[in-house]
Amino acid sequence: MFGRKKRTANEIAAAEAAELAQQQQDNSAKLPEKKGAPTPKRRDQEAARRRPLVPSDRKAARAAQRQHIQQERVKMRRAMETGDERHLPPRDRGDQRRFARNWVDARTGIGEWMLIVVLAFLFVSLAVPEQLRLVMSQFLWIILILVIAESWWVGRSIRKRLDQKYGIQNRERGVRLYAAMRSLQIRRLRLPKPQVKRGQFPS
Repeated sequence: MFGRKKRTANEIAAAEAAELAQQQQDNSAKLPEKKGAPTPKRRDQEAARRRPLVPSDRKAARAAQRQHIQQERVKMRRAMETGDERHLPPRDRGDQRRFARNWVDARTGIGEWMLIVVLAFLFVSLAVPEQLRLVMSQFLWIILILVIAESWWVGRSIRKRLDQKYGIQNRERGVRLYAAMRSLQIRRLRLPKPQVKRGQFPS
């Protein structure tokens, strides 16, 4: 009415068909694209991820474990020679312990000769008179006291240098003893091997 034309039944049906087609097209656009393969079921995915706690072939597992341990030992041995911290033992890792090693290796001390002096005293004491042996034993006690005093001084010096470089709050525990024990070892036998020359103190 009021001048508006009435729509015929064909026009109404055509409009409804067009609207339905538009809705189907919109719904298909919202759906995710199909993959090339069907989505696997959840139980299949869980079964694929599930691994036995005990391997079925224990002999092969032991062989693989031995090979892994051997490879780690080779890496650790190489790190002991080159100073590569990625494969060093936990007691040798860290910037502060590397700093302590380099500082101890750069100096010349009495402690590193202690073992050589003791061995020389044992061999020489078998071929000298008793009086001379007493004199040598007193000399050995003097060396021992000097070595103990030097070890204390090395630990104290390392603590001061670590405090200056890293701060008191950031100082790691055990580095003083680590440096003192390293100073008692013969330089050629130290592990990890020295990476600095004598007199080449770290900054």
